[in-house]
Amino acid sequence: MRLTCFFLLFWAVGGPVRGQILADSVNGVVFRLVAVDGGTFRMGCTPEQGDRCTDPEKPVHRVTLSDFAIGETEVTQALWKGVMGGNPSFYPGDDDRPVENVTWIEVQDFIRKLRQLTGKPYRLPTEAEWEFAARGGKRSGSFAYSGSDRLDEFAWFDDNSNWKVHPVKTRRPNELGLYDMSGGVWEWCQDVKGPYPSRKQRNPTGPREGDQHVRRGGSWANSAVYCRVSYRSDEYADHRDGLTGFRLALPRK
Repeated sequence: MRLTCFFLLFWAVGGPVRGQILADSVNGVVFRLVAVDGGTFRMGCTPEQGDRCTDPEKPVHRVTLSDFAIGETEVTQALWKGVMGGNPSFYPGDDDRPVENVTWIEVQDFIRKLRQLTGKPYRLPTEAEWEFAARGGKRSGSFAYSGSDRLDEFAWFDDNSNWKVHPVKTRRPNELGLYDMSGGVWEWCQDVKGPYPSRKQRNPTGPREGDQHVRRGGSWANSAVYCRVSYRSDEYADHRDGLTGFRLALPRK
């Protein structure tokens, strides 16, 4: 496989993206991550979530995270094909759509190959990193959804998707310049799902053992309640469906 790879770090100017962008390329497919400055936030069913919270979102607890980077968008079908050579998606036809119909296990295979091709330690985001980024990190506006309390403008979900998958970056981004963290497709996280602690945590990674892995963000076929930044879903590692994809993360030293 012929590899084309580059890595850039620059300040985005103008428009909604105001953080650092990290760009990489595999076999001609460019993908971008947004640098997220670490910090402390309240994770779980915070007041803006209203009375819609479920028990797994409780208790609210303080989490401190180190700096990291996270995908500007969900991994696209183009990038999956660039790394894996095929397309498992249930809804192909537009390479700018998010890849879906991938299991957590298959995502780990994708990440191993991406690491080999780029020499960089890509991984899935932890659940805490995902929620912090979806909330807008240190720029958070404390919204129920990622970027707004008006989901229509920021997400593809059951009310506006016309029951189909849409290309990434066709809704507005959140405060960090991240697209589709609400709606689009469900996103696998690295963590095994477990109950929240009440104590403060630093860089949590979830339970060491368990059968089900966290998914976040809701999808094009879900109602708004599932697209909230604190909502937690989970599935077995070998689960696949046309609603579930992922985005990449990268540690920052």
